Amino acid sequence: MKFVYYGRFFEYFEQGRSDLLRELGLPYPEIEAMGLILPVIEAHADYKKAARYDELLNVVTSMKEKPIARVRIDYQVFKDGEEEVLAEGYTIHSFVIASTGKPTRAPAQFSESVDEYLRKHQE
Repeated sequence: MKFVYYGRFFEYFEQGRSDLLRELGLPYPEIEAMGLILPVIEAHADYKKAARYDELLNVVTSMKEKPIARVRIDYQVFKDGEEEVLAEGYTIHSFVIASTGKPTRAPAQFSESVDEYLRKHQE
């Protein structure tokens, strides 16, 4: 159809999320090494304008609030070099103990990293 399949945007969101966690100093393998997983418990996307195959896209990923037992991550997708939003959305993740499958609070290291990130990005 010459357009990017709508479900593909959730893959773009996932890559943006991985990049953000790495920027926080907490790449996903490190979170797993803490004995935690972050399953998606809610996902949402608003499609504003179609992206076409072979266009270069940029995903801007952010967090706006400190996590407690859940973390919300927001996304905006742009065509490279342009300011118009093609799609935007969010995912909500629960902190879960990998060995038991039980929800838990965000670990202190995660909260501290997010606090530092929020201080930098709210200035």
